[in-house]
Amino acid sequence: MRDKSKLMAQDSPEGAWTKSSFSGGGSGSDCLEVLKVDGGVLLRDSKNPNGPKIALWNTEYAAFVQGVKADEAGLVL
Repeated sequence: MRDKSKLMAQDSPEGAWTKSSFSGGGSGSDCLEVLKVDGGVLLRDSKNPNGPKIALWNTEYAAFVQGVKADEAGLVL
C-alpha cells in the first residue's frame, strides 16, 4: 500500500473543503466534507473539522463513490 502522508500533508484552510450534497438527508447535521488534493482526496466529519481525516487516492475515492451509489453498505439515502 502506498504511503498517504503526501496526501495528508496537503490539508488546506477551511474554505477549501466542500460538503457532500447527500450529507444529512437535507438536515445538514451529518456532513461528510471532501478536499480534493493532488493525487486524491481527504475526507472529514464537518462536526469535527480538527478531528481525524481519511486520505484516499483517486482510484480509491472513485471506488468509494461507486460503492455508495450502488448502496453496497446498505445505507439509506
